[in-house]
Amino acid sequence: MANCHERDSRRTHGDIFFQAEVVNMNEEDRISSVIKESPFLLVNGGLGTQLIYDGYDIADDPLWSARLLYDNPEAITHVHLRQLESGSDVAVTASYQASVEDFCKYLGVTPKEAEQLIKRSVALARDACTKFWEKQPKTTSALSRLKPLVAGSVGPYGACQHDGSEYSGDYVDTMTVENLMEWHRPRMRALVDAGVDLLAIETIPAQKEAEALAVLLKEFPGTKALLSFSCKDGLHTSHGEQLITAVLSVLKHTSQVVAVGINCCSPLFVKSLLLTLKDKVSLPLVAYPHIGEEWIDKRCQFTGQPVKIKDLVPDWISAGAQWIGGCCETRLSDIQSIRQILDSQ
Repeated sequence: MANCHERDSRRTHGDIFFQAEVVNMNEEDRISSVIKESPFLLVNGGLGTQLIYDGYDIADDPLWSARLLYDNPEAITHVHLRQLESGSDVAVTASYQASVEDFCKYLGVTPKEAEQLIKRSVALARDACTKFWEKQPKTTSALSRLKPLVAGSVGPYGACQHDGSEYSGDYVDTMTVENLMEWHRPRMRALVDAGVDLLAIETIPAQKEAEALAVLLKEFPGTKALLSFSCKDGLHTSHGEQLITAVLSVLKHTSQVVAVGINCCSPLFVKSLLLTLKDKVSLPLVAYPHIGEEWIDKRCQFTGQPVKIKDLVPDWISAGAQWIGGCCETRLSDIQSIRQILDSQ
């Protein structure tokens, strides 16, 4: 754990370290209801890259979009709201690259304050969902949209190492399952305590880390999760395991995962990856790739022209995808296009 500075020596940004509002998770199990009643869910596009498009200088920030939980939380709420208005059914929190350790290191906050920042990511997403829903028609005949869900983003350990290892998973070769669980626990606990509808365990590069997270989920027995892997080709996770092997192994560890699939990989790999899962996994399949980039020399670069995700979505649906969206570099217009396709099914 990084050395955390004392609070009295720094600014407080209007005392943002509030006690985050906690939503009662003992109400109706919305996730089970949504799965039964909704043939498709649209997962929001890239939150961080949309913030960059909006002019926020976070591209090279070690905290990525989580920086704005401290500096400009209103900007995050604004993007969540616009993504919902564009057609998203799920607001994924700005906690992908958030960790207690890094908040202490780069913001000079205490561990308790770092946990409050993670909880703030849930409050911001919830606020956007509430604002969006208040604008929707309330008559049954006019009601065409699902009441949006808040998904707490749980990114891989590698995302907070700032070395590109989230796209290789090499770190799992020198870490134990217990090491991984210990690192992930504070963020997962904060997200659950803040009242997410489910967790989005996303961009996981290796079977071992996914298994560790599945075991950790048992410490939060009322919590459901979607699980998505990053993949390096049409068959394998970024670390090299066959995707189907990794998925089936994880599902042996937990019944709390309610949807499974891939994200932040090339859209050209998605159909093949889904087909490896389609007849062997009974859960809804998830697909929200980036628009066609690869990790080169520790920099994210486009390889040729970006892929038009909307042109591939029908194939993903045929391959079994039900929870669909976009990841890095997807724009509001991409969400709108996917919404039109899903609504036409």
